[in-house]
Amino acid sequence: MNKILFSIALLLLTNTAQAERIKDIASIAGVRSNQLVGYGLVTGLDKTGDKTKFTGQSLRSMMGKLGLTLPPDTDPKSKNVALVSIHADLPAFAKPGQKIDVTVSSIGDAKSLRGGSLLMSPLRGADGNVYAVAQGNLVVGGLSASGQDGSKITVNNPLVGRVPNGATVERIVPSSFDQSAELVFNLNSSDFTTAQRMADSINKALGAETAQAVDATSVSVRAPVNPNQRVGFASVIENLELAPDDAPAKVIVNSRTGTVIINSKVRVQPAAVSHGSLTVTISENPQVSQPNPLSGGSTVVTPQSNVSVNEDKNHMFVFNPGVSLDEIVQAVNGVGAGPSDLVAILEALKSAGALRAELIVI
Repeated sequence: MNKILFSIALLLLTNTAQAERIKDIASIAGVRSNQLVGYGLVTGLDKTGDKTKFTGQSLRSMMGKLGLTLPPDTDPKSKNVALVSIHADLPAFAKPGQKIDVTVSSIGDAKSLRGGSLLMSPLRGADGNVYAVAQGNLVVGGLSASGQDGSKITVNNPLVGRVPNGATVERIVPSSFDQSAELVFNLNSSDFTTAQRMADSINKALGAETAQAVDATSVSVRAPVNPNQRVGFASVIENLELAPDDAPAKVIVNSRTGTVIINSKVRVQPAAVSHGSLTVTISENPQVSQPNPLSGGSTVVTPQSNVSVNEDKNHMFVFNPGVSLDEIVQAVNGVGAGPSDLVAILEALKSAGALRAELIVI
């Protein structure tokens, strides 16, 4: 009998919520990272670079900026160079001169970036301004090797690498942290109950009417105007603890992998479930008819098929009112349901109005 082969989240089996710091469940509005992107050239490759024309054009442009002008009819087809895209995250409050990591990805038809060096490349934000400049040696975790007969072995991805501390910040991103008389904390997961509990926790620690819940996501807190005091004030609030409310009852099904996740708030109303399946087996056993010697006949192959039908003798089971996650799992395990069978049972319970949870298929 097959058991259920899927992952069930059992991290929320206890009814008592754990106290968590505000900094772990919320973030300050306006304090965020920004995405940077650019493109550049990786040199020093061992004949694993690009063969495309636009790589040659980029190389010609770069060499022209450095004072070396190539003849107009010359196409620098260097296999040691690859055109790459570069992206990075600029942390909040990053200052000029600080270092950030960058990720480099091949754009052309290079075979590998292993052993290459990224040349100086500007990284721009969504507004088009340059906020950092990247340069350095790549760390590539992938490896690719091929033979003359066409055989090839690839380990991980050799076309993507990183340059630790490979970009230098050149421009400050303006922040709204000290631009208003209030700090707004945004919950990572919207919930009215958790937002109200956060406001109550802040008011209990810092005084009545210090904080108020704006909606299911945001809590507004009156803060000092002085930047030095505001930093200490934000630190105090971030370390306050509260018990977030439990998530709504949900059953999440990944139809591609067969993964089913059921949280502890899922309940089932009275329902009877019968699970069974038919197994049809068809086997071919061709028979060969051989004529007698000198009879003038020919050998004939006669098909012979054996068809058998087997039905599993699984029993019906009944869900009592308000059964818990444990009982659901034990009941479905008892009839030997697999992942696809479990999904069918849950969908049928939802259609019957017996499943008290939101069923999400991803």
